[in-house]
Amino acid sequence: PRAPAGMGDVPEPCPQAPLAVLSKVELRVSCKHLLDRDTLNKSDPCVLLLMQSQGQWMEVDRSEVIKSNLNPVFAKIFTVDYYFEEVQKLRFEVYDSHGQAGVGTHDDDFLGGTECTVGQIVAQKRVTKPLFLKYGKFAGKSTITIISEEISGNNGYVELAFRAKKLDDKDLFSKSDPFLEIYRIDDDRSEQLVYRTEVVKNNLSPIWEPFKVSLNSLCSCEEKRKLRCVVWDYDSRGKHDFIGEFFTTFEEMQKAMGENKVQWDCMNPKYKIKKRNYKNSGVVVLLDLKIHRVYSFLDYIMGGCQIHFTVAIDFTASNGDPRNSCSLHYINPYQPNEYLKALVAVGEICQDYDSDKKFSALGFGARIPPKYEVSHDFAINFNPDNDECEGIQGVVESYQSCLPKIQLYGPTNVAPIISKVARVAADEERTKEASQYFILLILTDGVVTDMADTREAIVRASYLPMSIIIVGVGNADFTDMQILDGDDGVLRSPKGEPVLRDIVQFVPFREFKNVSGAATGVLPFPPCPSQPLPPLASSPVPFHPFPIPPHPLPSPF
Repeated sequence: PRAPAGMGDVPEPCPQAPLAVLSKVELRVSCKHLLDRDTLNKSDPCVLLLMQSQGQWMEVDRSEVIKSNLNPVFAKIFTVDYYFEEVQKLRFEVYDSHGQAGVGTHDDDFLGGTECTVGQIVAQKRVTKPLFLKYGKFAGKSTITIISEEISGNNGYVELAFRAKKLDDKDLFSKSDPFLEIYRIDDDRSEQLVYRTEVVKNNLSPIWEPFKVSLNSLCSCEEKRKLRCVVWDYDSRGKHDFIGEFFTTFEEMQKAMGENKVQWDCMNPKYKIKKRNYKNSGVVVLLDLKIHRVYSFLDYIMGGCQIHFTVAIDFTASNGDPRNSCSLHYINPYQPNEYLKALVAVGEICQDYDSDKKFSALGFGARIPPKYEVSHDFAINFNPDNDECEGIQGVVESYQSCLPKIQLYGPTNVAPIISKVARVAADEERTKEASQYFILLILTDGVVTDMADTREAIVRASYLPMSIIIVGVGNADFTDMQILDGDDGVLRSPKGEPVLRDIVQFVPFREFKNVSGAATGVLPFPPCPSQPLPPLASSPVPFHPFPIPPHPLPSPF
């Protein structure tokens, strides 16, 4: 992960210092002439993408497993941040996967690897490199090809639902096992695989699962760009039988919006020449198409949205008894405690963007009056009908008044508060005005207990006008919290669904408390609202259509 400005001994940048040049890059990977590690079948390859961070190789993502194929074209699209001014080292490793066990780590499973930089791939757009085994030995004639594409400013995505009817039967004793591939045809007439559906077994009229793909991947955001769609009959040995194909454009696909449907004849060119009465090899129908636009923080602010700021404070027992000077909640009459320092540092900048200067202030992890039951989303002013405070000073006063009335308890659950703010954001988005952008500041002293629920809540919130800043207070080990930040790869829900936008920024406050607010990197805005706004942590990431689990599940390919 990149070290934010102001960390350690790095001097505070001057106001004129240029911002880091950042863009998103999509990488498509294919291999040729892979080594065959299997006795009875061909290798089942999977690609791991690693990035060097502080001298260590960290896995960023991995592709699907393609069954029995020595020349795989992977459907998985890797997305990486590209910083023009930095040398970003990448390593691609190809493994032969073994069923449910996933990618192995034994030497016998390793099919080869290669290293390069993001800059090299971006500069050349298409890089083909040999694969190497250990000690620099060539992996036979194996090569890997990486194709890069910088993502344009249009960050919408489309949801598609296809089915087919009366496809040709390619199997002797059963029906075909069809799957659909969509290719984008580029200006140089090369084809880029956009999506590959699942296989529907033994069915000549399959209904494939709906899927999502970014407009950038589908058609480079050009509605008239030609697309080639191919239907195959799956073969477990990798020798899939061609059923038919058709050509279309995104412009034509959009006729399927609403209750309308669009269909194409699935054609086999050889049959068309040989058979006099040949009509088609089946029909492919686009049942539904939904377009979703993805907006960045800048889009919301420049569109006139006001920021609504919510602060959530950790009142779990791990903070220590507030009456003890060692407690992070200790009220010292002579100087603010760690929570107040973090609150003021972040809040004073946020309030410049909040027109009414009213902040919602919530607490979690404490037993609260009158019944002293544990709550994970209570108003610290104890007014559930109006949890807002007048400015940062009002939040500070409510915090100081709240502490003596509650009992610090636990656990450290933050998903309820994320979901609570998300519901308000969703209600706001449903109104015609949609005039507010919601920022949730979570101050906590440790790793969250409900990590799975928190990941799920963040993925849901990424579809809304909302961002989350998590500040770690105290000296705990916050390593696991970096998962939520998404700097080492796209954050996913427990079911594998990726965030639509990168909306979380996590920082340990101990590394920034002696640095001015503008240089902390905690906040995505400059201290003065009249200055141009650099991108927030919620800058959009392209929606990736494939929910890849932590370990690749066997795919039929």
